[in-house]
Amino acid sequence: MTSTTTAGFTLEPVFTAPGAHGFDGVEFTLRDALIQSGSGKTVFEQNDCEVPTSWSQTAINIAASKYFHGALGTPEREHSVKQLINRVVDTITAAAIDAGYFDGQDSATAFQNDLKFLLVNQKVAFNSPVWFNVGCMTLEPENTGGNWHWNKETKTVEYGHSGYNNPQCSACFINSVQDSMSSILDLAKTEGMLFKWGSGTGTNLSVLRGSTEKLSGGGTASGPLSFMKGFDAFAGAIKSGGKTRRAAKMVILDADHPDIEDFIAAKGKEELKAAALVREGYDGSGPDSEAYASIAYQNANNSVRVTDEFMEAAIAGRDWDLKARKDGATIKTIKAADLLRQVTTETHLSGDPATRFVRKASGPSTTTARRFIVPRGVRSHEVIRDYE
Repeated sequence: MTSTTTAGFTLEPVFTAPGAHGFDGVEFTLRDALIQSGSGKTVFEQNDCEVPTSWSQTAINIAASKYFHGALGTPEREHSVKQLINRVVDTITAAAIDAGYFDGQDSATAFQNDLKFLLVNQKVAFNSPVWFNVGCMTLEPENTGGNWHWNKETKTVEYGHSGYNNPQCSACFINSVQDSMSSILDLAKTEGMLFKWGSGTGTNLSVLRGSTEKLSGGGTASGPLSFMKGFDAFAGAIKSGGKTRRAAKMVILDADHPDIEDFIAAKGKEELKAAALVREGYDGSGPDSEAYASIAYQNANNSVRVTDEFMEAAIAGRDWDLKARKDGATIKTIKAADLLRQVTTETHLSGDPATRFVRKASGPSTTTARRFIVPRGVRSHEVIRDYE
């Protein structure tokens, strides 16, 4: 592969022979896609899907239920993996030609056919928003659903009613929030629209005042956990990409937040509620069952953000201050090791929260972060030993 600053890339076929198409040599057949619940109820069904004979039933079910575009039972509904891959690859190739990425049609064709070969043979795969959105403007030219996109003219990110003309292709977005009702509600809209087009979101809510902090007009703040219930409910209601795929979101809270102990225990308490409902006869077989659909915090992955200072305090058995968001005053003092033990205990019970390290690097304003999940059964002193 070579390139110049004026003519674009020169590409030659690597996986396909010159003149061959990406699907050449791949055997296709008609198969039914069927997904059933634990009780045997049919959740999704599409018959006579054209798929490669080499694909597993799981791959067929995912492609048909999540990525085929159009209403079931209508002529507009996609029914073939060829249609799906052509829609995405042909659109990407056309956009690349328009942007001047190739030195000519031969290079564009080589790119187009090789990419189809890699996808149909499951050598590579795009993330879900690409399959959801790319190329759908030809299927739904009148769609006016709003999204954020890059405006090439103004060179800025803007929100507009562009539908599929500027498809949302990224898997994850990190969003910010400020300690105001307006910003909190703006975040709810932002997350909801990102979920609509199939992407996931993540936000650190540590800027929000704790549930014991005072408001300027009197009374106390609601605290991040109250708003987390609202965000979680929207994530459950807005199916990712408009399909049966669940929305994906992440919530982070700093280890010195006044509500950190409630945050750590939140999912475990909800698990107890679900267990009680199951004992009363409600279905608890899955995340959308009666028991689990009625409890909170089920659509988010929670993480506790810890620092070197916190881990060193846990190792040394020192105190750890939980601080007000507004003025930094100490609201409560606990043992750092006890807080870490709470994390490991709750993770053992419900799988959350995970721990996110933010470690100072070479300079005062430079940090590196890594996230790990404490395995079931691991005790807090073992986590500390691993850190050392």
